[in-house]
Amino acid sequence: MLSVDLIKADLTLAMKSGDGLKVSVLRMLSSEFNYKAIEVQRELTQEDILAVLNKEAKKRREAIDSFGKAGRPEQVEKEKKELEILSVYLPTLMSEDEVRAEIAKLDLPKDFGQAMRMASPLFKGKADGGMVANIVKQIIS
Repeated sequence: MLSVDLIKADLTLAMKSGDGLKVSVLRMLSSEFNYKAIEVQRELTQEDILAVLNKEAKKRREAIDSFGKAGRPEQVEKEKKELEILSVYLPTLMSEDEVRAEIAKLDLPKDFGQAMRMASPLFKGKADGGMVANIVKQIIS
């Protein structure tokens, strides 16, 4: 089970092994957990921890895309390595085919907003939100 303590323990191991990039990423993650705990003013739940992890992974994916378009391969590599470190803690996301199959079971309204209100909670933390939105658009149109 994923916990803040697990991240801190891994941070300690990374410090001892001298893995600078992993130390940097896990420190940032630990800091984000602290900010989230202050924001919600309670102990973090699994859902809170996953939300922080997903947010950080999304930042890395967007940075990889941006740096790729800007022609900065060294930054792309750095972001990919950071995403690799983060993805160890993320649950495996559903594939596009799995998401399509689940959405096909739903009786979605033709209004995109209403359709997303029905579909989004089913895939929270289990699939990429952008992919879910694209599939919903394709199905209702």
